[in-house]
Amino acid sequence: MGFEGFNWLEKGLKVSVRDERFVSYVEKTSVCEIELEEAKVKQFKDAIDNSYWFEFFMDDLPLWGYIGEVVPDRSHDTKHVLWTHKNLIINYNGNQIIHVNFTQENPKPLEEGGVLDMTYSVKWVPTNITFARHFDVYLDYPFFEHQIHWFYVFNSFMMVIFLTGLVSMILMRTLRNDYAKYAREDDDLDNMERDVSEESGWKLVHGDVFRPSRNLALLSAVVGTGAQLATLVLLVIIFAIVGMLYIGRGAIVTTFIVCYAFTSFIAGYVSGGMYSRHGGKTWIKSMILTASFFPFICFGIGFILNTIAIFYGSLAAIPFGTMVVVFVIWAFISFALALLGTVVGSNWSGAPNNPCRVKIPCFDLPKNSFWTN
Repeated sequence: MGFEGFNWLEKGLKVSVRDERFVSYVEKTSVCEIELEEAKVKQFKDAIDNSYWFEFFMDDLPLWGYIGEVVPDRSHDTKHVLWTHKNLIINYNGNQIIHVNFTQENPKPLEEGGVLDMTYSVKWVPTNITFARHFDVYLDYPFFEHQIHWFYVFNSFMMVIFLTGLVSMILMRTLRNDYAKYAREDDDLDNMERDVSEESGWKLVHGDVFRPSRNLALLSAVVGTGAQLATLVLLVIIFAIVGMLYIGRGAIVTTFIVCYAFTSFIAGYVSGGMYSRHGGKTWIKSMILTASFFPFICFGIGFILNTIAIFYGSLAAIPFGTMVVVFVIWAFISFALALLGTVVGSNWSGAPNNPCRVKIPCFDLPKNSFWTN
């Protein structure tokens, strides 16, 4: 759709259909004429060979179609044909469009020097289907004919929860004695050092597991973002099960953006609590990283891809107004909730709760300490 040979579909058919009055029948009407020059013929043939298809929308209802096809010729050869007539059958209820049936007719061969007359027609058919169910037709294919067995889903879910809880309980009972041993006072270090030779695995580094990282702010931001994304995915799955995402074009993307903005509190809470528990002092740095680390990465990648899309004239390029709206949502909702979550997490869940003692690294000791000399 980005090169000149398909401009008639983008600028002609869409504009003509959009300008028609509601419930206005249109007989076979010409949109434009295409002069088949050598370059255009080559473009169309390449598009047909590579199964190019187009997409456009009518009242947020998507319509798809192929550019053309390869058909056998009388001389036992093949030829490329282009669909020149677009037929639209629109079902409506009151003053709302419910369904659009799109078909293509009148294939014409692609021959250099010819002229193709591109046409379309529109027919309106009343229906009793309500507007609330206008998107159901896109979910009514044989692929979705099998109903969800909720009993089996619930049974599997409860089985996983039960087994996870059982394994966790057994593991915690096994580790309780180890935690108690590693929490001894300093006068028991000699006895513990004698036991070290009998230990293996994670027990050899138990004093280093909960030691603060040198990049504590970045680690806290990554952990908080992970908790936020896990909550985001869970919310979207719940909305999808309830059936709230199939209400129109772009509903899923909008749900992701809005849910991400409102779950920023969770990211700030987890990040702020972790940062405070490990002795972090500059909580503002942690908050800014948590609120901007993941969005800025996505924005950078999206900006590069959008620039490429604009350069190639793709219709999938994101408009500048949409980018501004997303930035405003991040600045006034996501960033503010991340700030609030960081403050709450630092004050409420910022107390150290390590199950065993933590060794002090050499780079944290004073410069005149015995251990650094």
